[in-house]
Amino acid sequence: MDPIIQVKHLCKTFQVKGSQVDAAKDISFDIERGDIFGIIGLSGAGKSTLVRCLNLLEMPTSGEVIVDGKSLTELSDAELRFVRRDIGMIFQHFNLLMQKSVLDNVCFPLKIAGVKKQEARERAMELLRTVGLEDKAGAYPAQLSGGQKQRVAIARVLASNPKILLCDEATSALDPQTTKSILGLLRTINETYGITIVVITHEMAVVQEICHHVAVLDEGVLAESGTVQDLFRAPKTEAARRLILTGTEQLSRMRGGTAVRVTFSGQSSFEPMIANLILEYKMPVNILFADTKNINGSAEGEMILQLPDVKDTAERMIQDLRAKRLGVEVLEHYVG
Repeated sequence: MDPIIQVKHLCKTFQVKGSQVDAAKDISFDIERGDIFGIIGLSGAGKSTLVRCLNLLEMPTSGEVIVDGKSLTELSDAELRFVRRDIGMIFQHFNLLMQKSVLDNVCFPLKIAGVKKQEARERAMELLRTVGLEDKAGAYPAQLSGGQKQRVAIARVLASNPKILLCDEATSALDPQTTKSILGLLRTINETYGITIVVITHEMAVVQEICHHVAVLDEGVLAESGTVQDLFRAPKTEAARRLILTGTEQLSRMRGGTAVRVTFSGQSSFEPMIANLILEYKMPVNILFADTKNINGSAEGEMILQLPDVKDTAERMIQDLRAKRLGVEVLEHYVG
């Protein structure tokens, strides 16, 4: 394990109209070098505050942020500026220079760094090829789609050769198809350049599409963290369940019975197992919800089942499913 970012007991408090708001409460986690790490939570969970603490755009009230072995809060202003050169950031609304061409937008950080004009233009064109926009070099931001603008923003960040890329709701303003293409581009960048990517989002679909590990925030608290597969298969906290359990609206119409969420990998032979339960116990099993997701390149499925009212039978069915190495969670809280 080689963490490039370590967050230790981070707290951030704001004073708002005479009252104290705890946006981050004793948060600790590590991000490994070369990882794609998701930070997810609903609105107001503290995600944006946390990401701004990772590069000290927000100064933590207490705690420590260590980037590549350096504790940011202990650095001088000059040292901090030097470290920030290794941390790129892309935002929801692109922040492009509207009066400059696509090429000039990508050249801008190189110009600030003192790179010669011809060298900067050559590097910018290389990056535009990387993000698939070489043919738009002479265009202006107003002539681009939202997805193209975000690709320009990504190329501009890459011009500084960052080790870390922070993405703060970078796909929230995009349609689903464009979001998928941008996430694919970020994955390619991670694999090609080895850049560590931190994705801040409120959308579980984004985390499932691209991230290897994830931290769930809830009202400023780190609810849980781990691999995306583990979170999907067995969320441990109510905050994670709210993000993961996509089929629970069907449960509001249930009356009686035991509801279970069953998770399985793409290799599982799932349908015969349900049929076998019905044949063996001579009792119905109602499929309330079923879905399959691509999580980090692996097919992962889930079903929400309504088992028979007979408690002993339902419990034996649950044991049979678990014996097949399927994830089974009883959803007693959600039964209507």
